[in-house]
Amino acid sequence: MDNTLNLNPNKVVQFLKKVPDQIRKTDLIRFVKENGIRMINFMYPADDNRLKTLNFVINSEEYLDSILTYGERVDGSSLFPFIEAGNSDLYVIPRYATAFVDPFAEIPTLTMLASFFNKEGLPLHSSPEYTLRKACESFHEVTGMDFYAMGELEYYVISEDTGLFHANDQKGYHESAPYAKFNDFRVECMNLIAESGGQIKYGHNEVGNFTIDGMIYEQNEIEFLPVPAQLAADNLMIAKWIIRTLAAKKGYDVTFAPKITAGKAGSGLHIHFKIMKGNRNMMTENGVLSDIAKKAIVGILEHADAITAMGNKVPTSYFRLVPHQEAPTSICWGDRNRSVLVRVPLGWTGENDMCSIANPLENDCISTPPQKQTVELRSADCSADIYQLIAAMVVAARTGFEMENALDRADDLYVSVNIHNDENKEKLAQLKSLPDSCVASAKALAGQREIFEERGIFSPQLIDGIIAKLSSFNDGDLRESLSGKPEEMMEIVRKYWHCG
Repeated sequence: MDNTLNLNPNKVVQFLKKVPDQIRKTDLIRFVKENGIRMINFMYPADDNRLKTLNFVINSEEYLDSILTYGERVDGSSLFPFIEAGNSDLYVIPRYATAFVDPFAEIPTLTMLASFFNKEGLPLHSSPEYTLRKACESFHEVTGMDFYAMGELEYYVISEDTGLFHANDQKGYHESAPYAKFNDFRVECMNLIAESGGQIKYGHNEVGNFTIDGMIYEQNEIEFLPVPAQLAADNLMIAKWIIRTLAAKKGYDVTFAPKITAGKAGSGLHIHFKIMKGNRNMMTENGVLSDIAKKAIVGILEHADAITAMGNKVPTSYFRLVPHQEAPTSICWGDRNRSVLVRVPLGWTGENDMCSIANPLENDCISTPPQKQTVELRSADCSADIYQLIAAMVVAARTGFEMENALDRADDLYVSVNIHNDENKEKLAQLKSLPDSCVASAKALAGQREIFEERGIFSPQLIDGIIAKLSSFNDGDLRESLSGKPEEMMEIVRKYWHCG
């Protein structure tokens, strides 16, 4: 058996003894027949950035073959505002590589993510999932390399306070039981996400925790492994669905909202990326950040204000993006610096054998460098359309390779220490700031839309829809007008409690 399959928790992969992208229709029919599967589910994202579900009862092998081959019709106008009701029929076609056994279904059910196709049987040009696919193909055409991504999925779990073992307010980072109350819930979520195909790196408690009105609010994080960009988006979409569904079954509330109350840590969706050429990570060269990495960083920074239109889609997104917290406000980058927009975290580039130092009985643990270096965009949150967000990052990164002065710009935008330190006042004044509202993000996207529409990646209809939706919030001065008014701010927060 392929070593990549030995410990794979996905039941479909284990049964078929195939990596996901090698799964065929005949494989799924065999799995259904030999595992007592009675239903098929298609899931697909809509404009509200949540997965929708279409259920099928398996009536016969012929019907099963038809579902897997031809998919089904859906009403596109009910899913996306840029589709007119008079010509709204779309097809949804399953992607076999995404198949998993539904962990919540009482009736044995096989679930797959599906792609949208138009009346001619071609991929829907404006579909967020297809937009990401086009962005990745274009990136490869221009650079000869591939864009990998992974998300840090932060969320709060809310339940009744038992009164036992309170953690210190806003000091929950990596807390253990009994001070952490929802570790078991997080671990169960992680297991189900892995069984559903998610490539998880780790999970832990995050900094945010507090108690209000007899309810405990505890922030958690599940971080994923870097995988090809489309798979990274799929992983995050399925993970959000699993976390919410399991929480509902246990009687917990869960929110991915960017801000949930004044003075407490908000939740972001940090997206790490790396650039691969074959099996080689191109982010470092001779133990330091490579020019390739710097060009990609600069491309993203040059279009960071427009990227917020894909990654920060509700007014409360901009309650989180304020100075002097760990969320970024200025468009710059740095090493291990949590005040910057793009951060270069530790990447295992040192020469010391830490494993052998920690474990004296081990001799030379390291045979080859681990090639783990990634770079992190810290602005987005879970109001994002994840496919649009990562597609925008891929497009922007590609432009960095098309800029003659990219490396000079990398030097200009680099910050060595906390940007808000007094010593950096002059530097801070030279840097552009992120948008402070949905309206400002829409304006930034409108001014740069040609970059994203180039090569047919983001369709004009999709860009029009994003701009119209963001502009409709009319929140240009909302953050300023609610300053010092926590009760009014909370009314807005509650409105977007279950965004994305």
